[in-house]
Amino acid sequence: MAPGEIFFERFGHNSIVVDDPALAEPVSYNFGYFDMGEDGFVGRFVRGDMLYRLVALPWSVDRGIYAESGRGLTMQWLDLDPAQARALADALAENARPENARYRYDYFTDNCATRVRDALDRALGGELRRQLQVRSLGETYRSESVRLASPAPWMWLGFDLGLGPASDVPLSRWEDGFIPMRLADSLRLIRLADGRPLVQREERVLEHRIAPEPEDFRPVWWRWLCIGLALAIAWLWLQSARPRWAAFGGLALWTACGLLGAVMLALWLGTEHRFAWANRNLLLLSPLCLALLPGAWRIWRGRPPGRAFRPLLLAVLALAACAPFVLWMPRVPQPNAHWIALLLPLHLAAAAVFLRERPR
Repeated sequence: MAPGEIFFERFGHNSIVVDDPALAEPVSYNFGYFDMGEDGFVGRFVRGDMLYRLVALPWSVDRGIYAESGRGLTMQWLDLDPAQARALADALAENARPENARYRYDYFTDNCATRVRDALDRALGGELRRQLQVRSLGETYRSESVRLASPAPWMWLGFDLGLGPASDVPLSRWEDGFIPMRLADSLRLIRLADGRPLVQREERVLEHRIAPEPEDFRPVWWRWLCIGLALAIAWLWLQSARPRWAAFGGLALWTACGLLGAVMLALWLGTEHRFAWANRNLLLLSPLCLALLPGAWRIWRGRPPGRAFRPLLLAVLALAACAPFVLWMPRVPQPNAHWIALLLPLHLAAAAVFLRERPR
């Protein structure tokens, strides 16, 4: 199923359809069901402890959902032998029983697509993993997330800012099967023991009537640098022309940096969202910025900022200045050069504006 327009549809979807002559109609086994109204769902979502479930739907019902929303749908018929097909169908039916259907969901490693991939791999005796583990497209969890979220700016910015270095390791084809469309591409490459292709044929069931799947999307750092420098220069001009409004700029910058940094620190220390841990953007968006707000407020009101203001501002600047070195040093860097290009000039401008001696 091609990507949709709602935020939780951006990554596409897939299911396993069992066409058994003993049944009234084919059954679609769908691993992607969740209930936002379920007790505790929001708390689990925040903690990274979501529970999803496998649901068995009549194929006509599942197909109708995508026909109504305009999302394209492609069927791949898999050339399993009768014993493999029966074992897979029985395993899915057992998994879909209410007492077995729920599972602990992970966006990257245990989602609707990886569950389909793993079920097929078990049916093939591990052959799927053996053939896909050694191949790579060079993509990462971050690059795929940002690409597919790119039609919604708030969504791709959130992924790019909030994901830590664990999301930047290049993926094998086995791992990038967390994207349903990538998994479909990989299944076309699989050969069975006798050389037959696993995908016997493909059928376009529904045409895609909404925006197509996004192409490659990567931020260009020098554009972000131009924005950062322009804002920094405007801030320095404001300091000479409207000093009180320069203090307001500090309030705005440090509020945004401090709140975003506090969220990233909470994700690292207080949740199971492990791909957000150890986020190096914390050097640029330090929660220490919140401690600068009282001083900026005093400057806005024409008063001295207080004795703690200068050391705190120097600490925030020092952390931001470390960001380029941390980008260059690791074997697998977190690609945040564009965030450094945007935010480091602002921290330098803040130092130029607020560290100079002020007349009484």
